[in-house]
Amino acid sequence: MAQQVQAVIAPGKNEPVRVETIVIPDPGPGEAVVKIQACGVCHTDLHYKQGGINDEFPFLLGHEAAGVVESVGEGVTDVAPGDFVILNWRAVCGQCRACLRGRPWYCFNTHNAEQKMTLLDGTELSPALGIGAFAEKTLVASGQCTKVDPEVAPEVAGLLGCGVMAGIGAAINTGQVGRGDSVAVIGCGGVGDAAVAGARLAGAAKIIAVDIDDRKLETAKKMGATHTVNSRTNDPVEAIRALTDGNGADVVIEAVGRPETYEQAFYARDLAGTVVLVGVPTPDMKLELPLLDVFGRGGSLKSSWYGDCLPSRDFPMLVDLHQQGRIDLAAFVTETIGLGDIEQAFARMHDGDVLRSVVVF
Repeated sequence: MAQQVQAVIAPGKNEPVRVETIVIPDPGPGEAVVKIQACGVCHTDLHYKQGGINDEFPFLLGHEAAGVVESVGEGVTDVAPGDFVILNWRAVCGQCRACLRGRPWYCFNTHNAEQKMTLLDGTELSPALGIGAFAEKTLVASGQCTKVDPEVAPEVAGLLGCGVMAGIGAAINTGQVGRGDSVAVIGCGGVGDAAVAGARLAGAAKIIAVDIDDRKLETAKKMGATHTVNSRTNDPVEAIRALTDGNGADVVIEAVGRPETYEQAFYARDLAGTVVLVGVPTPDMKLELPLLDVFGRGGSLKSSWYGDCLPSRDFPMLVDLHQQGRIDLAAFVTETIGLGDIEQAFARMHDGDVLRSVVVF
């Protein structure tokens, strides 16, 4: 029987979000209904509200979430009612050419729930990243549910569903940071700080945090940065080179998503070093680099989508490392808020006052 729950929707481009009653259908084949316990306020949700993703309004916002499986549909065997799960937006298919090559983190056919959640009048909702978790309950594909240790706090676990995983994965999976490496991270918001934490976890010897906000640089130090550079007052390329014996960093992670900062990352890496783009650009942005420099410097230019993560592998591992005290995921939670506080959370995000506001149910 369909259920009615409270949820946050974005009704139109740049319109204030609002709490409304929505309808959750019973799970169909391959689907699950999850009772949400916590959901982080991610910058991607703001992009949806602003119309920066697409124009398929109204959106059911929220995607960085953890909760308990309430019910499952026909054929679901990977999760069961009562399981504590982190939701992911890369439910791998197991059938595409990437999956069959043993590279499921590149899956080209990830899937979501087939049925639609709706407003009371029947208007279909577009769930953010196929999840829609600013809601008391949501409907997802069962493959979007990753079981983890239920002892971890939901407000901590949920952050692995997007931003924290993207940053940690950019360092460990995409950048393949190793022991003794030098790493620079340009942009120290939630994703950038997670990249700093990931580089520290991987054993980097030198971690250089770059931002224009001294408050963010102080936070990056707490996450593991060994050096900081304020790029508002210092040339970041020169500063990173000066801190790496004139060579540049082995791995430079760009967590802003702008041509200017990508160019800085390109020239701040060592010869044959690696640049990782994890910041999300807008469709209108263009990059211009001398092709001879691309050829002459060698190395790798990589994009990191969701930190090249495999949720079934990476989520439980990072929860375990958090519980062992080897990575402090709780440090990313700046505040916990209610379902009606999301518009204010977007404003605080814009002002740079928080790493993560987390809605707790």
